[in-house]
Amino acid sequence: MTAKSGTLAEIRTWARTGTRLVLDAVAGLDEAGFTADSALPGWTRKHLAAHVAANADALCNLVRWAATGVETPMYASPKERGAGIAKGPALSADELRSWLAASARTLDEGLDALTEEQWHHEVVTVQGRTVPATELPWMRSRETCVHAVDFGTGVSFADLPEGFLTVLAGEIRAKRGLTGLPDGPLPEVAAWLAGRPHSLADAPGLGPWL
Repeated sequence: MTAKSGTLAEIRTWARTGTRLVLDAVAGLDEAGFTADSALPGWTRKHLAAHVAANADALCNLVRWAATGVETPMYASPKERGAGIAKGPALSADELRSWLAASARTLDEGLDALTEEQWHHEVVTVQGRTVPATELPWMRSRETCVHAVDFGTGVSFADLPEGFLTVLAGEIRAKRGLTGLPDGPLPEVAAWLAGRPHSLADAPGLGPWL
C-alpha cells in the first residue's frame, strides 16, 4: 500500500483491530450460537470462523514465500480452500476460537519477522495477482474487518476504523466501476459497496463483495 491509502503500520493496526473484533464477535458463542446462520447466505458462523482462520493460515504461506523465496501458494489447490471452510461444522466452539486466535497470532508474528527487503518480495495471491508482501496486511484487514460484521453478533461497519473504511470504499468503488456514490455516513456507504445491509435510502442494490 502507499501513503495515499495508508501506511504499512496503519494497515497492520487495522488488521489487528479486525482480529480483535472477530475474536470478540465469537467470544460468547456456545455451540448453538456457532451453528446458527451467519450474515452470509448458506454459511453458518462455524463456516465463517473456519474461513477466517484458514485465511490466516493461507497468508502465512505467502509470508513464508516472501521470507524464503521458496514459492508457497496460499492453497495447494482450490479443493484445499473449500476443505478449510467445510471443516468448520466438524469443530467445536472452543476449537474454532483456538484456531482463530492461533492462526492470527502466527500470521502477525510472521509479518513481524519480515525484513525491510523481504516486505518488497513479490508473491502471488489466490486470484493470481502478483503483489509485494506489503499487500498482505491489507488483504488480512479486509478479511477480518468485513467478516467481523458478517458474524452478526453486534459488530457493525461503524465499529471499523475510519481509515480502513475510506480505503475499502475506494477499492470497491474502483472494482465495481462506480462513478458516484450515494450520500450518507461513510460506514453505511462502505456497507452498501460491500453488498451488506445498510441504511441508505434509495441506493441501488449491489451483489455481495468478498
